[in-house]
Amino acid sequence: MATDTEPVDQVIRLFAEEKRVRAFAAVALGAGSPAEVARAAGLSARETAVALHRLGEQGVVEEGADGALGVAYGLFREYAREATRQADTGPASGEPVLRTFVRDGRLVRLPAQWTRKKLVLEHIAEQTFEPGVEYPERIVNEKLRAWCEDSDDIDHVTLRRHLVDLGHLRRSEGIYRRPLSGEPSDG
Repeated sequence: MATDTEPVDQVIRLFAEEKRVRAFAAVALGAGSPAEVARAAGLSARETAVALHRLGEQGVVEEGADGALGVAYGLFREYAREATRQADTGPASGEPVLRTFVRDGRLVRLPAQWTRKKLVLEHIAEQTFEPGVEYPERIVNEKLRAWCEDSDDIDHVTLRRHLVDLGHLRRSEGIYRRPLSGEPSDG
């Protein structure tokens, strides 16, 4: 069964072979014919032909209207857009976002994009507070300070406010509680 990442995985495997990388680099640097690619990449005519054939099969090198070889930049842009879309909406979408903004159990910074910010805040709530357990404000502050130690752009008070605003924490008379699964959220 094909996955959404299969074309990107194929391109990665394509560049695992040095001769193909050298041929691709030569094309990217302006070599427009197989002879120019062979010269620039230091490959034999046969090695060049094989490498260009594989690069062409995968669509990363194409022949332009003038017959010159060129990089299929549109394909790479398409892959980048798809990766961004999957990172924002896919079922395992949180992993790339979390790796960017959370390191070693610390918040590096909050994302500017709202959907990513919500994902990071949800992760912090899930990793820090047990559902249904009541925490006094002092404990909440201690736990959130630990997340903010390496962050220059956010403090524990701002983080706490975001968690409450989004409904990841509920506050009543100085006591905070993470809602149970399925419990309606305020945020």
